[in-house]
Amino acid sequence: MPLVKPNTMKKRDTKEDNLIDPDNSVIAVIDYQPTQLLTQESANTAKIMRNVVDLVRLGKLYNVPIVPSVVNVTSGANEPTFPALREEFGDMDVYDRMTINAWEDQNFYDAVHKTGRKKLIIAALWTEACLSFPTLDALKEGYEVYPVLDCVAGSSIDASDAAIMRMRDSGAKMTSIPQLACEFQRNYDINKDTVAGYSDILIDAGSFLKVK
Repeated sequence: MPLVKPNTMKKRDTKEDNLIDPDNSVIAVIDYQPTQLLTQESANTAKIMRNVVDLVRLGKLYNVPIVPSVVNVTSGANEPTFPALREEFGDMDVYDRMTINAWEDQNFYDAVHKTGRKKLIIAALWTEACLSFPTLDALKEGYEVYPVLDCVAGSSIDASDAAIMRMRDSGAKMTSIPQLACEFQRNYDINKDTVAGYSDILIDAGSFLKVK
């Protein structure tokens, strides 16, 4: 049986693309701090920590703007982001807040809006508060919002599930690390420079895919 050679279509206009593209999206990473990690009870903590690091690695690999935020750190009440994620942030501005809802912090709000991108990829702890509140507010402002479900967790399974249902019913579009990686990569020929990094992140996320 003859094998038909690839015939890739031209790259889509990112402004019209219904899928997530590195040129039409922004990533928000909110409150991955010891207090939240130690009190979540709906997911495996080690996997959550690994996956959110992979989310930031994805953003950096594809040059997607990343807006990190923490809560109540400069006040001394909470510790900062856990070390592996903090290292991945590097010299990025990390926006400290006194608000549970990041959308109600002017610095965070402005940082997201200044990117000019309307597809908001978001990961936060807990699901029922620091993820759901900015998601619901961003949806109301006309953003397409994509919670990264394998990066999030809540204070209980019921609390997390209820928040996910509320976000979904309000129009949020759930995603995951493997889906995002494939959506960013799209094409092995056009995007040759990112294939190795893409493959490494998928392997780290547990997809066990090796692309040569």
